[in-house]
Amino acid sequence: MASSPIWASRPKTRGLVLDLIRAARSISRVELAAATGLTGATISAVVRELMGDGLVVEAGRGGPTGGKPRTMVQLNPLARYSVGVQLERNTCVIVVVDLAGRQVARTSFQGVASMPPERALPLVASQVDALLATAAVDRERVLGVGLVSYGPQDRRAGVLLTPQPTDAWLDYPVARLLAETLGLPVLLDNDAAAAAIGEYWMGAVDPRSTYGCIYMATGIGGGVVVAGEVYRGSSSNSVEIGHISMDINGDECSCGNVGCLENYAGPSAIVRQAMATPGLAQRLALDSTAADLLTEFARIAAAANAGDTGARGLVEQSARHLGGAAVTMACLFDVDTIVLAGPSFAVAGSIYQTLIQQEVDRRLFARRAHPVRIVPSVNGSDAAAIGGAILVLQSELTLRHPRTDDGARPVPAGTAEIH
Repeated sequence: MASSPIWASRPKTRGLVLDLIRAARSISRVELAAATGLTGATISAVVRELMGDGLVVEAGRGGPTGGKPRTMVQLNPLARYSVGVQLERNTCVIVVVDLAGRQVARTSFQGVASMPPERALPLVASQVDALLATAAVDRERVLGVGLVSYGPQDRRAGVLLTPQPTDAWLDYPVARLLAETLGLPVLLDNDAAAAAIGEYWMGAVDPRSTYGCIYMATGIGGGVVVAGEVYRGSSSNSVEIGHISMDINGDECSCGNVGCLENYAGPSAIVRQAMATPGLAQRLALDSTAADLLTEFARIAAAANAGDTGARGLVEQSARHLGGAAVTMACLFDVDTIVLAGPSFAVAGSIYQTLIQQEVDRRLFARRAHPVRIVPSVNGSDAAAIGGAILVLQSELTLRHPRTDDGARPVPAGTAEIH
């Protein structure tokens, strides 16, 4: 039975309708009612509210249906913006996206790893301010900032639970202090989870599907999305495939586990193995003292693409380890797609995609029930930063704190505004 118009005031209903409009790009009220099971009166009330907030606009008439042409509605991409900040061990990437998730500005810089947080966060804030100014984005239309980084982390408290890149970052209130500096709400989240949800928002996956993401930057992480919702687990530290044990007799990892995947297949492991391979480090001009592991890893990946047998062997070995992790992810969550995201897949992504697909096709428990596709991220190297901004956009869908017509917030900036 269709729902009562009283549901028009519920954030969940409003979010559902707005998300359907976003995904459809252009849709009629009749089609929205059919898709949601809500009454026409409820849909009209919700759409009217969304239009009043400037989030949705009418977009002409639809095609002939045998009756009166239907008025179409669509998202107003310029109504709101959000910022995504990817805080890596060496590099920081900042993006600004509109309400449709389209990137409108980007910047990146290095050196954060060498700074204590009380110096790094003001630098990040100044870069965000500069990027918004350069892009000429009205600050009153900025919903907030998605700060994404590695785990473990306390997402609700907005703190990292790891002494990386230095001990000073452990338990430091990164989200609260960045929010205070910027005067904008800040949401802290996992980089792999952010990269995963970005695929959903950009329409790269079936919105009803269950899919996974393997994210590789300096380290390796994972995320799973079920029908448009990130699987969180009990503390939002789920799907950490970089720290599943590949060898119960392996070396101890800094996380406390032994034989972790990251120590066999991650960029730091590949660089370390290349340094120990006779002649390879010299041939590729690798720097054993370099602080930026991603640059050194990119040299190895580029050489692998160019046919260097030593480099290719190391990358293929990494890919087969990741193939085993993909099989584990697929067995645990019964996903139908696994997305490869992050800067470390940018150079040698084709090698990884091919070999991970082979491992999944050969080893998956449910392979006779359905295939699992291994695909590259539509958001490339910036998947985590874009995903961080999109997680903030999703908070607009829940609309726990709606804005007024002039864009003002009724709630002071801080981490509690975004859910």
